[in-house]
Amino acid sequence: MRVLNLLYQQGIEIGLPRYCRLMQVIGEVVAKEEAKLIHNHLMKTELHSEITVQNKVLEMYLKCGLISDAHDFFGKIPARNLTSWDTMIVGLAENEYGEDAIDVFSEFKESGGSPDGKMFLGVLYACSTLCDINEGMLHFESMSKVFGITPSMDHYVGVVSMLGSAGYLDEAFEFIESMPVEPSIDVWETLMNLCRIHGKLETGDLCAHVVAGLDPSRLSAKAKAGLVPVNPSDHVIAEKRKKYSGQKPFGLQNKVDQFRTGDTSHPHNDKIYRHLETLSAHMKESGYIPVLRLAMHDVEDECKATALLAHSEKLACISSLLSSPARSQMRIVKNIKVCVDCHNALKIISKIVGRRILVRGNKAWHHFEDGACSCKDAIWI
Repeated sequence: MRVLNLLYQQGIEIGLPRYCRLMQVIGEVVAKEEAKLIHNHLMKTELHSEITVQNKVLEMYLKCGLISDAHDFFGKIPARNLTSWDTMIVGLAENEYGEDAIDVFSEFKESGGSPDGKMFLGVLYACSTLCDINEGMLHFESMSKVFGITPSMDHYVGVVSMLGSAGYLDEAFEFIESMPVEPSIDVWETLMNLCRIHGKLETGDLCAHVVAGLDPSRLSAKAKAGLVPVNPSDHVIAEKRKKYSGQKPFGLQNKVDQFRTGDTSHPHNDKIYRHLETLSAHMKESGYIPVLRLAMHDVEDECKATALLAHSEKLACISSLLSSPARSQMRIVKNIKVCVDCHNALKIISKIVGRRILVRGNKAWHHFEDGACSCKDAIWI
């Protein structure tokens, strides 16, 4: 940026390709201040009125997570083209602004626009972040039935990811089996990873067998053993916070994720709570009944159940599920006694996800495995 300032002061202009490359780099490294600076530079040139430049600025803002700036700039683009809409919808979805992405998609259709394949990828991703599989499947079906777009393999991967992320793993498997084209290795690998995150280990192993048959090089030794880590982006190290009650050792040495009841400060807060909500439905099917007497007495039962779900042990457990290899042991440390509701919940979770969960309270260790605890519930008698 210093060189750019110097060139501008000397009246030397750089061409469009270099500006575009610079904006791409700024987006890749998420340099928010530099994003605004280069936009200001562009506004002083004749290039700023070109739609190609405007789309690149929009993409840069979205990659930097400057959602408000992106919204403002998008509204000021005088002659948006299909790329403008694609960029906005995909960018919002990738930043997990699912509702905003769907709203922009609706606005595009209402304006008479005809979506393309890239736009539908953004829509599917948006529905995935919202765990709204019904709307997602409606949009997927409308691709061919309404807009005459033949789904690409990326779209099939998107549907599998949407279904699997919401916990509908059997439905995702059935969807793959009903595909009118031969599923690619990416389709199977996507379901494999999601099955192992959610604890659907048998289906995950089946997918791994298919992946190995298509391309053995895609499976590492850990993957072949069923120890598949989630995406590197899920390995987020939370900043140390004072007096947190639930702690979970995280993937890197000497680092921990720390939670307290009702915590919303984790960088992946939305993902943790979405996964918790999905898992809670499976927990209820497996017999989980919230111990409502442990919640506040002056609220409705539904609010009590929601409050119990946000206990620090459960938040730490979900964070560990999302950030550790399948089948690996999870460990949670408490500075107070584990409450009976969390004790009941962790027993059921251990069976659902096929994991061993170690929890240390202030006086005792609890080893949860296959729906039972090492204390045999004696601590509550």
